[in-house]
Order: sequence, then structure tokens, then C-alpha cells
Amino acid sequence: MAPAEASTHLRIQRAAAGLASTASGGYNPACRRTMRRTTAGIERLIRAARRRGERVLSEHDSKRVLAAYGVPVTREALVRTSAEAAAAARWIRYPVALKASLPGEAHKTERGLVALGLGGERALRAALGTLRARAGPGFRGEFLVQEMVRGSRELALGMVRDPQFGPCVMLGLGGIFTEILQDAVFRVAPLSRGDAREMLGALRARRILEPVRGLPAVDRGALGRSLVAVGRIGLDHPDIAAIDVNPLIVRGATPVAVDALVVLSPAPTP
Repeated sequence: MAPAEASTHLRIQRAAAGLASTASGGYNPACRRTMRRTTAGIERLIRAARRRGERVLSEHDSKRVLAAYGVPVTREALVRTSAEAAAAARWIRYPVALKASLPGEAHKTERGLVALGLGGERALRAALGTLRARAGPGFRGEFLVQEMVRGSRELALGMVRDPQFGPCVMLGLGGIFTEILQDAVFRVAPLSRGDAREMLGALRARRILEPVRGLPAVDRGALGRSLVAVGRIGLDHPDIAAIDVNPLIVRGATPVAVDALVVLSPAPTP
């Protein structure tokens, strides 16, 4: 279980590195081939979700889409049994988070379907039993074992497909402050690196990106590349109606997508 998941994660990171190089503006035939393979893989995810009658990708599949375009995401594994969960946690390393994986579920925390800071196998197995009981009808029995990402700064980024302008990229404050402060900026895709820099400077709370209280400055290059990537996803995949990444936790200087949802359009785009 663990070696297979580790191998999958390594393949994702290699693909992400190639895509990030391409997004930076340099032409590399190998990167172009990687992009074609990545696009085909994401289209398979979308078709599989539509066959199941789902309009929202699971958190795990949503992060696979992001990672393929170079957005930093959590190390995680999709599991079904306690033994698989324990093996995944040993690979990821404790403490871990455990989430019930339900397609389209945007409020797992409110429903009590998330357990955080699990420090050992006994706690992990107990949490799995509790979450399974809470999940209720329609639960396919899949859980997400995920690394704990520590950081006191949270951002949100996303994409919404406007009927007139097409894919529009959003950056704002994350966590509970997304709705409370409503500090967000939008730009129409495709984004250049200059557009991404302008978005960072347009936040009212932009000082959160600077060194503060002993924390390093946020890696603006990494954050900008994530903005460019989300816009690229919208352009490459017209069946994707929206992307919601919240929170994007800043670990040290690096923003990491901790939770994400990809929403599909009501009907396949011709």
C-alpha cells in the first residue's frame, strides 16, 4: 500500500515539475508531452465522475488535478481499511488527518467527518470507526489519510467560469476569513507572471504575505505560479466550471493546498 502510494506521489511530483517549467515560459518538448498526458488524465477523471453522476470531484481527485499543474498539495493516500490507513500513516508520518471521502461534500468539518492531529495507530483506527459511523448513506467507504500542514497564515484561491469572460482566477484570505472579510481579487485567465504579482499586491491584507512575527515572507513566486496554474486548468478543461482551494496554508514560506474541490459544468462541453 505505502510503496504504491509513494510511487504515485512521485509520478505526480515529476509531472508537476515539468508543467511548472512549461508555465514559466520556456519551451521544452518533454514538458509539452507531459502536458498532453496530464490533460488526458484529467479528462479521464472528469468522464469517470460524470459516469457516476457526480458534478463535483472528490477532494483527492481535485488535488490530483491541481498537482498535475504544479500546485503544491498535501501528501495523502486514499484508503478503505484500517490496515491500509495505518500503512499510509506510516508512509506519511504521524501526526495525520483523517477525512471521510464523499464526492461533492464541501462541509466535512461541520458534519464531523474530519479528525485532526492523530498521533498514532490506535487513535487513527478509532477515528476511522467514528467517521465511518457518521458518514451515513451513500458513503462508499473511502477515507483520506493526509499529512498535517502547520501554518498560521491561510489563503484561498480558485477559478470560476464567467459566461462572458471565461475562466477567472481568484485570490483571497482563507479559512473563516474568506466570508468574514471578503478580501479577494480576480483576474481573467490566462494569467502572466505580472498579472499574478498584481493580484498579490491588490489584496487589502497583503501584509500577510510579508515577514511578520518571526514568520518568513510568503514565497510569492510559488504563489504566483499556483495562480497561473489554476487559470491554465480552466483554459485547458472547459468542463471544469469552478475550482475552490481553501485553505491554502502557508507552511514556512510555501503555500500548500490542504482542501480543494473541482466543480464540473452541468453538461459536457462540446
